Formats: sequence, structure tokens, C-alpha cells
Amino acid sequence: MHGAHDFLKALTMVLGVAAVTSVLFQRLRQPVVLGYILAGLIIGPHVPIPLVADATIVQTLSELGVILLMFSLGLEFSLRKLFQVGPTAGLTAVIQCSLMIWLGFVVGRAFGWTSRESIFTGAIIAISSTTIIAKAFDEQGIHGKLRELVVGVLIVEDLIAILLMAALTAISTGAGLSAGQLTLTVGRLALFLVGLVAVGLLLIPRTVRAVHRLNRPETLLVASIGICFAIALLAQEFGYSVALGAFLAGTLVAESGKEKDVEHLVQPVRDVFAAIFFVSVGMLIDPGLIAQHWAAVVVLTLVVIVGKLVGVGLGVFLTGSGTRTAIQSGMSLAQIGEFSFIIAGLGLSLNATGSFLYPVAVAVSAITTLTTPFLIRASGPVANYVDRKLPGPLQTFAVLYGTWVENLRTAPPRQTVGAKIRRTIRLLLLDAALLTALVIGTSVTLGRISTAIENTVGLSASVARLLGIGLAVVLAIPFCVGIIRLARQLGVLLAETALPAATAVKGRLDLAAAPRRVLVVTLQLASILIVGAPVVALTQPFLPGVQGAVALLLLLVVFGVGFWRSARNLQGHVRAGSQVIVEALAAQSRGGSTKAQDESLEALHPVLPGLGEPTPIRLVASSPAVGRTLAELNLRGMTGATVLAIKRGEGDVVVPTAHEQLREGDILALAGTHDAIDAARSVLDGSGAQPEQAVP
Repeated sequence: MHGAHDFLKALTMVLGVAAVTSVLFQRLRQPVVLGYILAGLIIGPHVPIPLVADATIVQTLSELGVILLMFSLGLEFSLRKLFQVGPTAGLTAVIQCSLMIWLGFVVGRAFGWTSRESIFTGAIIAISSTTIIAKAFDEQGIHGKLRELVVGVLIVEDLIAILLMAALTAISTGAGLSAGQLTLTVGRLALFLVGLVAVGLLLIPRTVRAVHRLNRPETLLVASIGICFAIALLAQEFGYSVALGAFLAGTLVAESGKEKDVEHLVQPVRDVFAAIFFVSVGMLIDPGLIAQHWAAVVVLTLVVIVGKLVGVGLGVFLTGSGTRTAIQSGMSLAQIGEFSFIIAGLGLSLNATGSFLYPVAVAVSAITTLTTPFLIRASGPVANYVDRKLPGPLQTFAVLYGTWVENLRTAPPRQTVGAKIRRTIRLLLLDAALLTALVIGTSVTLGRISTAIENTVGLSASVARLLGIGLAVVLAIPFCVGIIRLARQLGVLLAETALPAATAVKGRLDLAAAPRRVLVVTLQLASILIVGAPVVALTQPFLPGVQGAVALLLLLVVFGVGFWRSARNLQGHVRAGSQVIVEALAAQSRGGSTKAQDESLEALHPVLPGLGEPTPIRLVASSPAVGRTLAELNLRGMTGATVLAIKRGEGDVVVPTAHEQLREGDILALAGTHDAIDAARSVLDGSGAQPEQAVP
């Protein structure tokens, strides 16, 4: 037991040193989070500085920081927003976590660590830090769609982390993890979430509104934090993270409509305990162990930054959010944090990992925490650079792909097609699950299979082993072929939903053919990646090399060649469509009103499928775009919208190049998603953020 004196002494030490270091880092214009971690290093047991705080007390207080941080995050992320970004966030998190688990395992084995240590390494670097990102976003004032998307990915990652901890516990205790156990674990988690949300929606919003009507801020603060701690405790009693419970408490309180008032009251309390949390992390850093394993720290840091940029960026783009948002999301999530510490601590407590892994994880987290604000600030210029350097066909595809996904989301539901899509997805997942089970089962029982073949046929041990592997490969081929075939079938169904056949003259010409072909190939690639990445991550510990990853990569390359050909055909389709738009604008140039021009472009929508909904925007004298070239304006890089044609003067209409200088009175025909068009309109009329100056 700790007395009041011990708590006061520990709290004084933590907050006193953290105050000094945070002021120092604020002066240096560095993240104050790093100041807190440095404070923890100073008062921790691993450096010869006569300032030591009781680690047990600090760790207990730090749990409150995690709870309050997650509660505050939940307050600004209602259930409605969570459901909106759910599909995008879920698919992105699956791709990213699968890639990082595989990379972590490969790196661990390359350093000579055991299989269990390598599995834990993969899990440690797979989960980004909700706490660190929330702090970085607050400091840089980032809100809107990017924040909602990133937080959605983080929440799904937290759910994946819970499943990982359950699986790692079973593996480390020698119990293993069968398909039945995994299904039971997932089912229990789903039942807990559904039950908590259902009951919470009935009780918590009404309770918060009733307390708010009392008009007593202190009562609202106490009631809100009481709800937060109660649900966090409930989650812990069911064997889940207090962070998950606190986040759900925040989302339920947000449903009351009084979240702004609650957030304002909770913020000072949250900031104090969040500081204690990061100090507690710093106290666990052992410089001696980090120096001993410096190479692993460097390699894992690079893997976290590059791997998460690729994994998150790819997932966000494939779900239709555009190049800029994809790059910004990937660079925002390129770090690890609190769940990584929890997983590393789990491995240590279960004796599944050596004592070196925890400080290595903390060091990687500290370095990536330092780089996170710089990566977030650099994400905009990097996105602009990538957009400029992409080949023309990929630039065109990147813009139009978002409109196709938007069409898919807003397409009217058709019961027959919907049933086919759901059936195809189920079969695709079944084939992937059976392939995974076959690989793992063969690896686990290969010795017994080889012995049985050797005794039955009389072959040597090495030949019997090769024969057993060969039989497994033969059995795996139908599942691999099934995944490819079903991915193609799913791509066709989704593409036909997003881009139904449209003809200029009925029965003679399908004008959506070129866009649909590239969309089919893209969706097939995405489907193979979404199911293939988890298969590779799950089977890697059971394979002697990287055969699974190589096979998946070769498959993606083969389909990538087909994608490139389709993208080049799409480029020609867009050029032809731009000429049609030019002619339509020219026909309205003499005496045509703005309304007539709008109607002219609207009439083209049915005969130009795949080009989105071309929208005309007139440049006024006050527009910041007047006198600048499209390369200088960087409209596509900034907003995701592209200029298909420009009507100028009485009849001069052009298909623009990057060096086309814009003039007052120009009418730009823009293509892109509705959000991209709105963003482009705010830039062109000067009502939104001013465009960055881009190097042509």
C-alpha cells in the first residue's frame, strides 16, 4: 500500500520535471510529448540522476491519462461518424496491420530473434498511437475529413490490437489458437460492443442531457468522467482495453449533443493525466539496452515510417479517398505508441520475449513521435510532389477513381446484384480462410505426414518431406485460382454497379467500357490485396522463407501490367471526352447563359460515363487563380479535381495543359468527386484556403 506522502512525492516529481521539460520543448518548437518522455527518462531508474519517482504509482496514474485521452477523442467522434468511415477505415486497417505484422516478423527473424519474439515485434509495430496522433492533430489544428478518417483507422486498429493480444496470450501460454477459439474471441468482442452500444444509447445521452439542464458545470464534469470510468472499468472486467471502453463512453456522451460543453470541462483534467502517461513511458526507457540493440531500433523505425505510409496510403486510396488524403493519412499514422507498449509488456510478462524488446519498442515510439509532427506538416507538399510526378494515365485514373467509388456508394440498391456481391465476398473469404488453414495445418503436421509417407511408400525422409509439401501445393492451387476468379467476379459486379452501361445510340456502343475495364482490374487488385495480405501475415510464421509474400507480389505485378494497359486506354477515353465537352461549351459560347452552360454539361453526363459529373466554374476578377498557370495553381494536387476543358472568350475553347494560364472570365469544366469539386470551387473563388505555390 502507498500512503498519501508517497503519492504526493511521486506526483510532485512527475509534474515538476515535466513542467520544466515541456516549457523547454515548447521554446524549441518541438512536440511537448517528447518533453514528457524526457522527463520520464530523467526521473526513471535507468539514468544516474538523483530524481526518482515511484514507478508503480506513476504507472497507476498514467492509466487515468489513457482513459481521459480516449474519452476526449470519443467526444469528437460520434457513432454516426464512425459508421460513415467504417468501411474505409476497416479495409485500410486490415491492409496496414497485415503488412506491418509481416514486416515485423521478417525483421525479427533477420536479427536472429525467436519466432515468438518476431511475432510480438510484428504486433508491436502494427498499431499506431491514438494518443500521440490526437495530441499532434490538436497542436497543428487539423480537423475535418482527414482527422475523422485517421481516427476511424485508429479505432479499428485498436480492435485488431485486442484480437492480437488474445491470440498472442494463447500462443505464449502454449494453448495455441484454433479457428474455433479465434471465432469465439471475435464473437465475444462483437457481442460486447453491440450490447454496450445498444444499452448505452438508451441511457447515457438522456442522462447527460438531464445533468446538463441543471446548468452546473462541476456536476456535468463529475457525471461525465464518472460515466467514462464506469464504462472503462466495464470493458476491463470483460477482458478488453480500458482505452476501448473510454472511447466508447465518449462516443455515447457525444450522442447527447452536449459534447462541446463536456469536452471543454474535461480538457484541463485530461491534459494533466496525459502528461503523466507520457512520463511513465519515458521511465521505462533503458539507454543501455537501446544502445545494445541500436540497429534494431533504426531498422524498425524505418519500417514503421515507410511501411505505414505505404499500407495506410494504399488502403485509403483504394477506398476512394484520393491521392492527397491517402498520403496525408499514411504520413500521419507513421508511428507507434500506447498499444505497442501494452503488447510489449504482455510479451515480457508471459516470458515470451526477451527483456530487450520493451525498451526497443519505446525507443521506436519516441523516435517516430518526434518525426510525426514533421511528417504531418510535410504531407501536403509530398502529396503535391507525388501528384506532379505521376505519369499522365495515373494522374487521370487517380482523379476519376474517386468519382467511381462515390458512384458505387450512392448507387441505388438492387437486391439481385447486392445478393450476388455478398455471396461472392463470402466465398472469397472462405477460400482465403481455407488456404490459410491448409498452409498452417501442413506446416504443423508436416513431420507426421512425412513419416507416414516414408513408412507407407518406403521413400527417404527428405523425399517424403518434399512429397508432402508437393501435395499441399497441389491442394492449395484450387483455392488460389478461386481467389483470383472470385476477385475478378467481385470486380465486375461492383464496376457494373458504379458504371452501368450507357449508350449514345441504343444497342450500338457502350461508352462506359474503357472506364469500367480499368475499374474492374483495380477492384480485382484491391480484393486480392485485401484478402492476400492477411493470409501472408498469418502464414508467415509457419513458412521457412517469404514464399507467400513473393507469390502475392508476383500476382499483383501480373495484374498491375493489365492495370497499366487499361489506364492508358482510359487516358484516350478522357481525351475524347474532353473534346466532346469542348464542343458542348463552344456551342453555348454565343449568347449562352451560365444556366445554359450548366444544362449543356449535365446533358453530357449520360453519354460520358466514367468522367464523373463535369461542372463549369467561371473565374471572376477577384479569383486567386487569374494570371496563374494550372501548374502554379496545383488545383488537382490541392483538391483532387482536374480541369477537363476551358471555355475562353466568344468561342475559344481549349483542352488545357499544365502551363495554360488562366484568365478572367474563363469557364473551367471540372471533374472529380463532389467533395473535390467543392474544394476546387472554394479555391477558385477565393473563399477557401489559398493554394500553395507549386514548382512546375
